[in-house]
Amino acid sequence: MTDLYPSRREARPGLLPRLDPVVHGQWDETAPLTQEQAEHFDTQGYLVLENVFSVDEVKQLQAEAAKLVADPAGIEPETIITERGSNEVRSIFEIHAQSRLMARLASDKRLAGVARFLLNDEVYIHQSRLNYKPGFRGKEFYWHSDFETWHVEDGMPRMRALSMSILLAANTPHNGPLMIIPGSHRKYLTCVGETPEDHYRTSLKKQEYGVPDEDSLADLASTHGIVAPMGEPGTVILFDCNVMHGSNGNITPFPRANAFIVYNAVSNRLVEPFGAQHPRPSFIASRTFEPLRVEDGPLVEHAL
Repeated sequence: MTDLYPSRREARPGLLPRLDPVVHGQWDETAPLTQEQAEHFDTQGYLVLENVFSVDEVKQLQAEAAKLVADPAGIEPETIITERGSNEVRSIFEIHAQSRLMARLASDKRLAGVARFLLNDEVYIHQSRLNYKPGFRGKEFYWHSDFETWHVEDGMPRMRALSMSILLAANTPHNGPLMIIPGSHRKYLTCVGETPEDHYRTSLKKQEYGVPDEDSLADLASTHGIVAPMGEPGTVILFDCNVMHGSNGNITPFPRANAFIVYNAVSNRLVEPFGAQHPRPSFIASRTFEPLRVEDGPLVEHAL
């Protein structure tokens, strides 16, 4: 397959044109988003949806997330990523396969229905995880484009995927919220440095390859600015697979946590990696491409 988005091949970074739409679906009155929301996602690369889940649903999700981190005995050990230099949980991957409640969340029409519209296709879960940023000790997630990694290391051919962050704690200006460079999704910033073998073993704690250079980041930020979407628990932040984003560490006493779901179009299923010897494990990048069965109605309580 022709590599339309080559990266980690040249000695210097480059800024390539995006060859794919952002909003693949055609808006009409039956769409799950307003026309203004669809246009905002198209131009800015992200969208904030407030009050998506009820108070009771949020409490269920918070309780499930707390249970997973407090008693991970039933979790596949390889899917638990700890912080550098400590046993503090940073992420738990493949949550939709390890928690029935999280599986129900991933298939919920309020999320998956929006993904199907924006991607104009049936969707499957490329990746899911719980992200924890505990008070005082939560580390940063450095600037990156998800698509660059998914393309180079997983074999995602085109930009036809998106992420949804479901807030399980308040995102404030102080506790390391998601930061986005709006509009940056319209260009593809290539990275330098050959991908090491089994890069995921270190990159999930701290990414050192597939990291944008500082000069290019400064140019993007100067051109587009930086936004930090805020929200209360139950808020959903959508962002395009190629938008530049990251987050600061959390030195406040107030933890931050979110459920993170990546929807990929079934037509955009993974092939062989474009810049790595072997694909990453399936708990990071699923190679099961069966369309997601979308479910309607309120979340119901499930046990792990």
